[in-house]
Amino acid sequence: MKLAEVTGTVVASVKYEGLEAVKFLIVQPLDREQNPVGRQVVAADAVAMAGPGELVYIVESREAALACPVGFVPVDHAIVGIVDQVDRS
Repeated sequence: MKLAEVTGTVVASVKYEGLEAVKFLIVQPLDREQNPVGRQVVAADAVAMAGPGELVYIVESREAALACPVGFVPVDHAIVGIVDQVDRS
């Protein structure tokens, strides 16, 4: 799992079967100090509650495909949680 910040939304009028009810968001992956790392990616919102400006955690690859309501759909990244607090002590 990786931390990321939601930076925007994606509107798709046509989606793959099984993704019709899934929202897509643009996220910026972050390092442990919450600094941007790499490029922004599009992630399926598997928790159906994330929004712009929120700190979330994401999974990639096969885990992302299994995180959506309908399992094993073609996604590379999925939001699987919303972060309430980070304590680095």
